[in-house]
Amino acid sequence: MKIHEYQARGLLLQYGVPVTPFEVVSDPRAARQAAERIGGTVVVKAQVHAGGRGKAGGVKLAKDPAEAEAKANAILGMSIKGLVVKRVVIARAVDIAREYYVGIVVDRATKRPVYMVSAAGGIDIEEVARTTPEKIVKHPVDPAKGLSADEAASLASAVEARPKQAALVAAVIAKLYEAFVGVDASLAEINPLVVTPDGEVWAVDAKMNIDDNALYRHPDVEAMRDTDEETRETTLAREMGLSFVKLEGNVGCLVNGAGLAMTTMDLIKYYGGEPANFLDIGGSSSPDKVVAALDIITSDPNVRSILVNIFGGITRCDDVANGLVAALKTRPVSVPIVARLTGTNEEQAREILSEHNLVPAETMDEAVEKAVGLARRGA
Repeated sequence: MKIHEYQARGLLLQYGVPVTPFEVVSDPRAARQAAERIGGTVVVKAQVHAGGRGKAGGVKLAKDPAEAEAKANAILGMSIKGLVVKRVVIARAVDIAREYYVGIVVDRATKRPVYMVSAAGGIDIEEVARTTPEKIVKHPVDPAKGLSADEAASLASAVEARPKQAALVAAVIAKLYEAFVGVDASLAEINPLVVTPDGEVWAVDAKMNIDDNALYRHPDVEAMRDTDEETRETTLAREMGLSFVKLEGNVGCLVNGAGLAMTTMDLIKYYGGEPANFLDIGGSSSPDKVVAALDIITSDPNVRSILVNIFGGITRCDDVANGLVAALKTRPVSVPIVARLTGTNEEQAREILSEHNLVPAETMDEAVEKAVGLARRGA
């Protein structure tokens, strides 16, 4: 789950990270009042789940409260990557002598949290990784032991040579790891972490993504979810217990089981197609889940064929078939559907589907080849 910058700032404050004073507001008048309370020059920052806010005009400096009101008025209501700005952060601006990137991400290769620090802070870290990867220092953390003081000091010294400031940076690095573990984050980053000309260290931006599977342990964080930032399809998938990721292809996928879903997408690419989505309906799927899944897939105008690939272990093939029939009755589909259902109650499933205009397939390869071919013809 993504959260806004102001929410990430609040979580980092709880763990002792020095975050520049800030307030979040939703109207220009409140922006003026916040700037008056904070004092001095402030930065007005759009709050949307999208990168590139500065390039889009969503981050502006204001020298006084009147200018903060004007800048907030300009930013509120603007669209950044299709998302409408409904809130802005008013934060104290600080002079910057040096700026760093500090972040942690779960690394699947090492199966550990990996710390990343770089002296090239304040810019797109993905661009740094692509063009000058040597500027990023990486360090995997043993989750059983946590981040030691020596490890934090070593990471800090990689970007800050002065002992006093290096100690302050090391403290932030340690506290960021505490926050990362404490809220079950999958990503936590400060970009930039700055050192002022006076030697102070401040986090002036923050980003955190939370592991959806751990949200049951954090109802306060779950309450931070902003459904206005989600698509209708993402919200529906979450409410129905479906795992869904939108992709850019034209072969819609309705599959049970994450492993089978990944294999299905790989096979689509092997046969020259492009999957339109990852969609796992899970085990013990009710017909209602299948109806919702088909609704989600057909909402994508790029979809030119739909591949239903079900292996019935826990999931009953006849449940999936009944869901398909129910969905087709309530929402007729204009693109061809290829159905491969094998396993528990597969005979009943084939009988249910035999009266409907679906393209049958017995093997996975056959199903994928047919779906890819139909998508090409429908493009």
